[in-house]
Amino acid sequence: SWSCWVRWSEEDTFLPQDWLLTCLLFSSRFNWSELTPLGLWGRTLGLQTENSQFLLEGMPFRIFGGSMHYFRVPREYWEDRMLKMRACGLNTLTTYVPWNLHEKERGKFDFSKNLDLRAFLSLAAKNGLWVILRPGPYICSEWDLGGLPSWLLQDPEMQLRTTYKGFTEAVDAYFDRLMRVVVPLQASRIPYKKGGPIIAVQVENEYGSYAKDPNYMTYVKMALLNRGIVELLMTSDNKNGLSFGLVEGALATVNFQKLEPGLLKYLDTVQKDQPKMVMEYWTGWFDNWGGPHYVFDADEMVNTVASILKTGASINLYMFHGGTNFGFMSGALEADEYKSDVTSYDYDAVLTEAGDYTSKFFKLRQLFSMVIGQPLPLPPMIESKASYGAILLHQYISLWDVLPALLQPIKSEFPVNMENLHLNDSIGQPYGYVLYETVIFGGGHLHTRDHVRDRAQVFVNTMYVGELDYNTVELSIPEGQQGFRQLRLLVENRGRVNYGLALNEQRKGLIGDVFLNKTPLRNFKIYSLEMKPAFMKSLQHVAGWSTVPDYFVGPAFFRGRLWIEQQPQDTFLKLQASPGCSWSSFLRSWGWEKGVVFVNGQNLGRYWKIGPQETLYLPGPWLRRGGNEIVIFEERTAGRIIQSVDIPYLGRTQYVD
Repeated sequence: SWSCWVRWSEEDTFLPQDWLLTCLLFSSRFNWSELTPLGLWGRTLGLQTENSQFLLEGMPFRIFGGSMHYFRVPREYWEDRMLKMRACGLNTLTTYVPWNLHEKERGKFDFSKNLDLRAFLSLAAKNGLWVILRPGPYICSEWDLGGLPSWLLQDPEMQLRTTYKGFTEAVDAYFDRLMRVVVPLQASRIPYKKGGPIIAVQVENEYGSYAKDPNYMTYVKMALLNRGIVELLMTSDNKNGLSFGLVEGALATVNFQKLEPGLLKYLDTVQKDQPKMVMEYWTGWFDNWGGPHYVFDADEMVNTVASILKTGASINLYMFHGGTNFGFMSGALEADEYKSDVTSYDYDAVLTEAGDYTSKFFKLRQLFSMVIGQPLPLPPMIESKASYGAILLHQYISLWDVLPALLQPIKSEFPVNMENLHLNDSIGQPYGYVLYETVIFGGGHLHTRDHVRDRAQVFVNTMYVGELDYNTVELSIPEGQQGFRQLRLLVENRGRVNYGLALNEQRKGLIGDVFLNKTPLRNFKIYSLEMKPAFMKSLQHVAGWSTVPDYFVGPAFFRGRLWIEQQPQDTFLKLQASPGCSWSSFLRSWGWEKGVVFVNGQNLGRYWKIGPQETLYLPGPWLRRGGNEIVIFEERTAGRIIQSVDIPYLGRTQYVD
């Protein structure tokens, strides 16, 4: 039976002796089984701090939290992940709120379907979880521009995360709409007798690592209070930013992975007689394209969690369940060099990207059960995964054939960055690709002056010449026959930086002049390739689809069908080469190099042969019985087959130091 399987799993999860001994040292257990959103009626006090401890409705309380982001998990799976939180011993869910999804176009708000925040928070309450809400406006989270909408960057003088008028006006309008959802769901909201699950609200996010405006945190705090937020306010920073991210009236919390000596006591130096909380205990780490898949040792993790709990501190596991950066939403880092994040947000977290259990889950469950001293709910049954086998991509159409059929160019004397294109009711293009096309006579030396963001494929007519990016800023354009030729630059936005001091410089596309033989190029036709649902739907009906040859070089769209007889299940799409396959078979079947995958109109995200990620997660709820259309936009070398497998492969692993 399932229950036997759970018992076997837990009994076979051997716990390190040092933290088993630590568990015996807990002076008192914390049983929160009666302190649930539906168990406390008519509450008016909410979460408070007193004498270095939390009180919930006047009763001692500790936060055992886990992070899960509704926008990274299919709505159909929200409740499953929440039940797994409860089964692990957690009492609180934390989530960010992504401004750039809720207000994709200025003044047009979306809180529907997978963005139904009210439904998500209500479901948390139903399943016995309190909520710490982290509404930003900036969220970091390895998310494009840290959750800020790209249309803010249309203003050439924009100063993000400051009291610059253009920024605060936009935040005010967003908070006006967001707080209509949030305010009624607060735990101690008096007009609502039952109350909601929100016991705390975070003011901005890790501002101590940015700290460009000493008045900004006060502004965000007052923006929350003036719109009806009455719950406990918190801030969140790493140790180095802690003292710079404080704001009066908010509890400071700390983020880390390794518990350095004295780190929690350091909180006492910035705030006296307050409860200690780790807002982000990093259970794993995120991955960048071209790097390894990072993993964090489960025993080291649970030892650290035990040490934190032994001090009496509260904790939030970041991440409990990471999910997926579907679409074009993954962010990037820019320290010594630009590095974009992969599609998967597995994070080596407590649950996998697809919501399955890991050894971390069972080790933490045992630890929390010892602290709580009460039986925990049985873990929900695992959802099985499907391997649907090989899928033939039988038709293709070249990008060059799509242009005249579906896209109207913008004409401009000068190159225009994505955000300032006159599109989408004048809010620009936030994501995807842009094609810049101009006419040249002859060849020569092409130089970008580092104005390509982030990667450009260069074509003369339809002939591929090379690539330009941060490291390659010049190319030789071959001389051709006499006459004019089209020079085309297909520029990809690989993701905006989400952390650090360079947020104001995240405009994409061509952000300045490109030179041929030291002369700036002029008179462009600019094609937007955002690949929104309407475009992908129109693509189905465009004329010109042909049978895929044995070998073809893109850019092009490819399509095929996945036929499912039974109830659809989660699966993973593999586009990388099989080990040991011959070169000829690789070219015929596994030649996928770099691009984006769509299934039934849903953008699964990017793939890239440089890894580490080799499979894309395809949730079962996005499939249907019968035919499922798969469309792939491949930038370069295309194959004919992809594989549906039941096991993900996220790449070569490397332990976090």
